[in-house]
Amino acid sequence: MRSVGTLTRADLADIVHHKVGLSRADSLTMVESILRLMCDAMGKGENVKISGFGTFLLRDKGERIGRNPKTGVEVPITPRRVMTFRASQMMKERVSGL
Repeated sequence: MRSVGTLTRADLADIVHHKVGLSRADSLTMVESILRLMCDAMGKGENVKISGFGTFLLRDKGERIGRNPKTGVEVPITPRRVMTFRASQMMKERVSGL
């Protein structure tokens, strides 16, 4: 797999600044607001769907028995909520076209 760069919050704000024409400060505020809304929704147990991009899904995992791979000792794994991302078909097609 090849190494690629990372898109950051600052990069997103800079793109909004250039494409939309907002000031740099307003662009950063907009990006931060969107990310905060997404985090707040997921914190309340809601899934977040962005059409054409994908869906951030929350799933509750129950308690189960796990095993320490080094010692083989069984240990209980506590219940928890996990987040997964499912890419939209459009995103899958764009990524696979690289």
